Amino acid sequence: MSLDLTLYDKVLENRVRLQIMGILMANEFYDFNSFKELLAVTDGNLASNLKSLEKEGYITVTKTFIDRKPNTRYNKTEKGQQAFENHLIALEQIIKQQYT
Repeated sequence: MSLDLTLYDKVLENRVRLQIMGILMANEFYDFNSFKELLAVTDGNLASNLKSLEKEGYITVTKTFIDRKPNTRYNKTEKGQQAFENHLIALEQIIKQQYT
């Protein structure tokens, strides 16, 4: 059986970016500090991975103030949701190929 990797997304092969998208699939939005705490990554690492996802059009960024403190929220886009779902299908195909 030939393996079709057309649904595999190189952007999402990074562990942190895959986790970010997984979190956004389960939540309407998530903020920077919550991501940082949950993923246990540095500010720089998180910021660069979020920027990569934003550049691809997988997430949107909304900056607001809550009690005079800046708050940055991230939401998945339709494109990001589709990319994540396709990537999971590709991973499932790879796993099935290994065990058939």
